[in-house]
Order: sequence, then structure tokens, then C-alpha cells
Amino acid sequence: MSGRAYAIDRRREATPAPPRHLWKRAFDVAFALVMLLFIAPLLLIIAAGLLIADGRPIFYRQKRIGYRGREFGCLKFRSMAKDADARLHDLLSVSEESRREWEASRKLASDPRIHPLGRILRRTSLDELPQFMNVLKGDMSVVGPRPIVHEEMSRYGAQIAHYTSVRPGVTGLWQVSGRNSVSYNERVTMDVEYVGGISPAKDAKILLKTVRIVLTGAGDH
Repeated sequence: MSGRAYAIDRRREATPAPPRHLWKRAFDVAFALVMLLFIAPLLLIIAAGLLIADGRPIFYRQKRIGYRGREFGCLKFRSMAKDADARLHDLLSVSEESRREWEASRKLASDPRIHPLGRILRRTSLDELPQFMNVLKGDMSVVGPRPIVHEEMSRYGAQIAHYTSVRPGVTGLWQVSGRNSVSYNERVTMDVEYVGGISPAKDAKILLKTVRIVLTGAGDH
């Protein structure tokens, strides 16, 4: 698909459609509020650790594609070095293997951009805790497809309509199904499967799996 096909319709953006499942938005707000109150001390500890270990900024805001194709700033604790883009460029310019890996999944098993504390945050998924603020704002859902960047939209092909019909999630089917061991096409299939059968029971199952993975360190981060 061309970039033009993904252009955001500003008239539609100005009058967004109501949530597809009202129960889901109500749950999102309640869950995010409880979580942010509960983890507030942990957020402060992580923020202090980042300041000491690598300085400012504490948060990293990346443009992602959300509900109805609107872009939003997806929040994370900054796990990458300040010169992350330069490090990635240097690696991809000299390593064909890394370039193929990046083109296939937009991820690297040995990512030179991540600082030591960031590796811990990523391994435990603690870097994603600020996304509960995105949930409160209505940019994200607690459970949903993994938020993607604009360049990834073409990889969804005709299935992109499924992705943009819901809010992306802090966690989701892909996150609890192997992550890096799952191919990109399989991830798209999971997103389509999730959107086609959204239910409180499915969301609860994914949340329980997420808790188990975070607490036990299971899964591929």
C-alpha cells in the first residue's frame, strides 16, 4: 500500500467514533487508575535509578499508530542510550546479519542501543509501565494489539483495518505468545484473531498470562 493510503482523515479524527466495546473502555480506566496508584512508589524508584544511571530524559515518547489510524506518543521509561539512533545506524551499516534481522522483525536480539539498566527494565517489562498513562488518556487499552510505528503499517496489508479498529494494548496476545520467537506474519494473524473475538474472558486470560510472565520471567522479551 502507498503512504497516501494510510493518510489520516482529519475530518474523521475530529469526530471519533464511540468505543467499540463500552465495557472495555470502562475497564481500561478503572484498571489503569488502580495500577498507577499501586505502582507509584515503583515508578519513582525507576525514575531515580534512570537519573543516576544515565541522566535525563527519564521517559521516551515514540509516535505510534492508534485507534482509527491516529498517531499518539507512546510512553516508556527510556531504556536506550542517548545516541541510540547513531548506534543502530552504525551497526546496520556494517552487519548484514543484523540488517536482515532488523528488516524482518524491527527488533535485534543483541541490541547495542540499550543501556545496562534498560536491559533490566526490558527483561521485566517495567519499561512499559508508563503506558498506563496512555490508557487513561484513551490512546491505548490495557489489552490489545502491540502498538506499531507508521513504517509497519504496510506489513499488515489488507489486515490493517483490524489493527486500527481498536486501541493498541499495553499487553496482548503477541506479548504472551513468545514475542521474539513469533514471526511478523504470525503477529499480524494474532492481532486479527484478537480483534475478531474480543471478550472480557479473553482479556482476563491474557492479563493473567502477562502477570505470570512478568513474575516468573518466562517468555521471550
